[in-house]
Amino acid sequence: MTEDTRMQRGQTWVESLLKLMSVSANVEAHLEASQIQDSAAQEPDNYWLTVDETKLSSEQIKTLIGSEGNVLDAIQYLANATLNLHQSQDEQASYTVELDGYRVRRQAEVQAIAQAAAEEVRASGQEVEIKSLSSAERRQVHTFLKSFSDLETFSRGKEPHRHLVVRQLQ
Repeated sequence: MTEDTRMQRGQTWVESLLKLMSVSANVEAHLEASQIQDSAAQEPDNYWLTVDETKLSSEQIKTLIGSEGNVLDAIQYLANATLNLHQSQDEQASYTVELDGYRVRRQAEVQAIAQAAAEEVRASGQEVEIKSLSSAERRQVHTFLKSFSDLETFSRGKEPHRHLVVRQLQ
């Protein structure tokens, strides 16, 4: 399956879901450039599926994002689960569903949280637990802190009480 086909499938899937929700909105899709070129840990292509909010009311936008992004997270989870069903490992892709700049703002917040945790661990020598992150946000912190050679990250606990732990390498 080509990049264009995976991108088109994601775009069509989100537009169809929105239509089922009686929301008429176009979805723009683009391939996110991979930030880390690490051949040992080959990540699937990540497609950003951005819902065009220009024809949506502020109430519709609020409803589609949900409290702390929980509705947008659910749509994104469903998109990933559905679109990767019955796909071979090398045909799978990762989809990020964006609306009204929520993901970009939240990414900046999550990076600030990760940076603060790293500084606290270095200052205190104690591990720091970061709570209330979605699985995608935990993955983002793992990736962001991977470049800090003196720190390690891992997840502890079971959903919905799973936390990310940052600590100094032993």
